[in-house]
Amino acid sequence: QVQLVESGGGLVQAGASLRLSCAASGRTFSTLAMGWFRQAPGKEREFVAGISRSAGNTYYADSVKGRFAISRDNAKNTVYLQMNSLKPEDTAVYYCAAGCAYCSGSPGSYGNNNWGQGTQVTVSS
Repeated sequence: QVQLVESGGGLVQAGASLRLSCAASGRTFSTLAMGWFRQAPGKEREFVAGISRSAGNTYYADSVKGRFAISRDNAKNTVYLQMNSLKPEDTAVYYCAAGCAYCSGSPGSYGNNNWGQGTQVTVSS
């Protein structure tokens, strides 16, 4: 497994933007699908966005399409989540996930339970 450290969360008003970063350790990063999930209080963890190893494929939950963008920099072992037009319902702990090697990045790519510690995003109305 790779070690994952998220950063960039915070408290913002509705309509604002945030960019989350996830720094990964290990030499295998460039082979892995990477994703972002979130968990709101009292709810199950849900898929937000995923990206293939070469960034050729990206996937998004319907609730964030057109507002969020996932990207990666394999030279820096980092994956990003740009979040625009934030809404109160986006409030959650956001987790970075390392998926399987050479996988597409779709929601099914993350069965190995390789997570970061999470970063809190709070959007006030």
